[in-house]
Amino acid sequence: MSSSSSSKRSSKTTWLSSLSGFVSQLRSQSQRSQRSARLPFPTGKVLRQCLSLVLFFGIWQLLCMAKFNFFVSFEFLPSPLEVFHATVEFFTGNAMVHVKASAIRVLVGFSVATILGVSLGILIGWFQKLEDLIFLPLEILRPIPAVAWIPLAILMFPTSEAGMIYITFLGAFFPILISTIRGVEGTDVILLRVGQCLGAKQWHIFKDIVVPGAMPCIASGLVIGMGNSWFCLVTAEILAGRYGVGYITWESYVTSNYPPIVMGMLLIGLMGLFSTYLVDRLTGLLMPWRITQKQRT
Repeated sequence: MSSSSSSKRSSKTTWLSSLSGFVSQLRSQSQRSQRSARLPFPTGKVLRQCLSLVLFFGIWQLLCMAKFNFFVSFEFLPSPLEVFHATVEFFTGNAMVHVKASAIRVLVGFSVATILGVSLGILIGWFQKLEDLIFLPLEILRPIPAVAWIPLAILMFPTSEAGMIYITFLGAFFPILISTIRGVEGTDVILLRVGQCLGAKQWHIFKDIVVPGAMPCIASGLVIGMGNSWFCLVTAEILAGRYGVGYITWESYVTSNYPPIVMGMLLIGLMGLFSTYLVDRLTGLLMPWRITQKQRT
């Protein structure tokens, strides 16, 4: 009896030790993968991104030099070298005045859109009566392009600066609103039932289940909204009259000075890329449980 019990104990000890070894191995592999995932720019990724930029600008330069003209004409399009010279000339002047003015307009409009869009979207998605009262008028306003708001922005706001902020606000508001509503309405019913079975009150279900469950959709709306704010910048700065990257782009078009047009477009794209990346990283910090990694081949 004693020998059989001791053999059982030894086998149990061996099983436990093997299991603990397997768990520790998995933990070390997970830590290594997390450390590698924390590296912001793997070497292969940097090389591929640099190659894509070289190919993009290189093909563009070759098409302009060859004056390619088949369905799409590159005959009068500024080449990358001409755009580079226009960029150098722009930054040797008072470039930061224009960059700062555009950044402030976008950030203020996006911040107001985030506060209103997220709060209103959560309320519309959670309360059916509020959705019945508010959602239809918002859906009527949503497809209206930003350029159509310019006359009303002039009439509604006392200053052109407020009108420009309003147009950038419109660009961000509706993507944030719709994404938030869809995130709240798409909360897993099983999670709601589990919370109710455990005796959670309505406020705790809303705070601990609905809002965290909607966070991925809210984060996607914020990223799209930031890009749309920069998308509406040129439309907004038609009202400016003096400062802004969008205004420089529009003024260059009016005066038929083409290289600064492309320079302004690329500059807006770069600032939009940087701000969208920041929004994506900040929203990722609010969702530490959400780990996504693309399959590398």
